[in-house]
Amino acid sequence: MGRILFVIFIAMPLLEIAGFVLVGNAVGLWATLGGVLLSGLAGALILRWQGLSLLNEMRSTMGRGQVPARAIADAMMVALAGLLLLIPGYFSDLVGLLLLVPPVRGAIYNFLRSRVTVVSTQTTSYGFTPRQLDDDTIELSEDEYRPN
Repeated sequence: MGRILFVIFIAMPLLEIAGFVLVGNAVGLWATLGGVLLSGLAGALILRWQGLSLLNEMRSTMGRGQVPARAIADAMMVALAGLLLLIPGYFSDLVGLLLLVPPVRGAIYNFLRSRVTVVSTQTTSYGFTPRQLDDDTIELSEDEYRPN
């Protein structure tokens, strides 16, 4: 896993630089810079709008008593898409735009769902058990306590 991350951290800047050179040669400097600024603005707006709607969806799913696994996965992928759009570069923008497409998110979710096992440990306590005091504990009422 460490080697894969190392390759990704080395390859990403190289791909972004190559993307800048190719787009810059095709459309010019100012259009390239404008595209980077517009994608950053779009990423910020997507993070705000989609993030809030997905949080509301998770809240309603939890209100029905269901685990919002799909909504959490969608929220994480939309947040990652927004962050990738904020990063200057055309390769990261392409990956971010792909993550915004619902069928792509669905395919990624199905791929990960088949490989991840979620284990839930839940304990429920219905009664109140008074706390046992140590021998060194002194109970004070409000009128007996005063700060230094």
